[in-house]
Amino acid sequence: MESSNRAEIYGGDGSAAETGQVVEAAHFSAIRSVRTEADALLTLARALDGELRAGFGAAVAAIHGLQGRVIVSGIGKSGHIGRKIASTLASTGTPAAFIHPSEASHGDLGMITQQDIVIALSWSGETAELGDLISFSKRFAVKLVALTSNPASTLGLAADILLPLPLVKEACPHNLAPTSSSVIQLALGDALAVALLERRGFSASDFKLFHPGGKLAARLKTVGQLMHVGDEMPLVASGIPMAEALLAVMGKRFGCAGIVDPRGHLIGMITNGDMRRHMGTDRSGKDLLHRLVDEVMTPTPITTSANTFASAALELMNRTQITAMFAVERGRPVGILDIHDILRAGVV
Repeated sequence: MESSNRAEIYGGDGSAAETGQVVEAAHFSAIRSVRTEADALLTLARALDGELRAGFGAAVAAIHGLQGRVIVSGIGKSGHIGRKIASTLASTGTPAAFIHPSEASHGDLGMITQQDIVIALSWSGETAELGDLISFSKRFAVKLVALTSNPASTLGLAADILLPLPLVKEACPHNLAPTSSSVIQLALGDALAVALLERRGFSASDFKLFHPGGKLAARLKTVGQLMHVGDEMPLVASGIPMAEALLAVMGKRFGCAGIVDPRGHLIGMITNGDMRRHMGTDRSGKDLLHRLVDEVMTPTPITTSANTFASAALELMNRTQITAMFAVERGRPVGILDIHDILRAGVV
């Protein structure tokens, strides 16, 4: 039964030799497909230095000055790519939405205003389903941006801004299934989103507003959101004996204490490691408990700020091999962050 099933799957006798041939053929096919699509991306990059350059710049300028939204539309594979382009634009600060061309013809045209811009995707430029959307954009002077490989097509000629896609070889061995063509449509959409993001000065903090959930949200948390403040901070004054400082260390869960001067500035930190290094008596015969914190502390400890991303704080902790550090503002401690706080928040 097992041999029969293998024969059905692999189209032969199911032998190990034939299975190896299938695996080798699949490997060759995969490499060929990826290289073909990589070549298509290089062709797109060259086009952005040539025939695409003016249109791309015009599209970025028009969208950047937009009062409304970017309406993206397409059908089939172009529609799937269009949905992703709209999603990427929206998540990077450019209001955008996808409208299916068939739904547009049945009422969704009412979602489009004269303050919007339509981006229509069609490899051939002759997608019949886009007809009503094109007519609507012309009738109501809604700016139309076309992504098509055929500038002389109905879509290409109707466009206010034309983004002529270079002709590329599909990864499909019959040069039919949209593969490489879909890849360059997607890449051009990503290029638009990134250019607009950079032009707006869209920051990681802005990005966080649109991505409040999941791992990405955890990575975008700041030290200020995770740190312990106020009475939770283990702080002691300079000049006190270590016996008093130990009470502050033991009374908190961080295994350390910050040392502050009379102005409230953080001037040092005592850790378990510092205390181990100073066990025993010094030259004057004082044991650890009778020394001053200033003698035991690590001066000018590693610190961070409240608005630093927790991921950056974690990298600093790993690099310097510390497990806790203070956040300071104008020299004064405003909070303490423990590495376990970062890990519990899902920042990895």
